[in-house]
Amino acid sequence: MSTVRSELCFTFTQENASFKAKVEELSGEKIDLCFQCGACSSGCPLTAEMDLLPSKVIRYVQLGMEEVLESKTPWICITCFNCEIRCPRGIDIANVMEALREMVLRTKYDRFTLDQLTPEELKELPQIAIISNQRKLTA
Repeated sequence: MSTVRSELCFTFTQENASFKAKVEELSGEKIDLCFQCGACSSGCPLTAEMDLLPSKVIRYVQLGMEEVLESKTPWICITCFNCEIRCPRGIDIANVMEALREMVLRTKYDRFTLDQLTPEELKELPQIAIISNQRKLTA
């Protein structure tokens, strides 16, 4: 009987740990509590539209894999909190999804100022949207 060595190998580096720590800081959740039961994914009403199931998103974060930022799943999450209700460890996955969205926005836009908006945009945008986006994009 021959043993075949798998080419799949993952090395947890300082960069991975840094990414995971940043997600934990922004979300306020302890990612390592997840033991991959899949309850979050089974309760999510939008998994058919997602490229990664919520449990896989959490696993990517546990491993510090920044590739999760390229996923469309955090943008599809509607924050219905079914995942949090079903999670036996009490992880609020919606907070993790929000943290990932923030990280994407912060890497694309360093700063946001009201001076960048045209007078027409200022009239059309709801005030709360302007304030919310300014808080998200200026950290």
